[in-house]
Amino acid sequence: MEFKVIELEKEPIDFDLQFQPGSIDYVEEAVQSGPLSTSGRAEVLHEHHGPKQIISDIRLKGHFAGNFEVPCARCVEPVATSLQGDFDLIFRPVGADSGRSERSITAEETEIGYYQKDSLLLEDVLREQVLLSLPARTLCKPDCKGLCPRCGLNRNTDSCSCEQEASDPRWEALAGLRGTIKS
Repeated sequence: MEFKVIELEKEPIDFDLQFQPGSIDYVEEAVQSGPLSTSGRAEVLHEHHGPKQIISDIRLKGHFAGNFEVPCARCVEPVATSLQGDFDLIFRPVGADSGRSERSITAEETEIGYYQKDSLLLEDVLREQVLLSLPARTLCKPDCKGLCPRCGLNRNTDSCSCEQEASDPRWEALAGLRGTIKS
């Protein structure tokens, strides 16, 4: 869905949509496994930058929820993850801040995004919000054994006959600590 400034100037646009799997590309970070629901409102905010310069910012406020599969950090098998979140974002035209003298910015200004060609795609905003909502590290199970570093075999399902690499002698001083540390 595209929000055009000229349309938002007339009136805010409320949205309540579902995006089917495959309609938004999350690269390799996640795979959408069901519909992604989103609802909210888009509106224009006028920001005055001097007596004759008015910038049309797009404010996008809403909620999203959906089911995804993300790769396990150890074995790369897909792990089902449910995500949801709220967003309240401001987007400014590209170049609106250029030419301004160098100055420090406020914390609120770090949250400003930019749009091109007088419009903003909801799909781009949702992609960013989903990717930001992903857990930093996902495991298929707490004791996941991961992949064999030599042959790439998933150690959770099979055992391989690869030789275990001899440990680096520089680490031998720490080898005895593993059993003494309590989790």
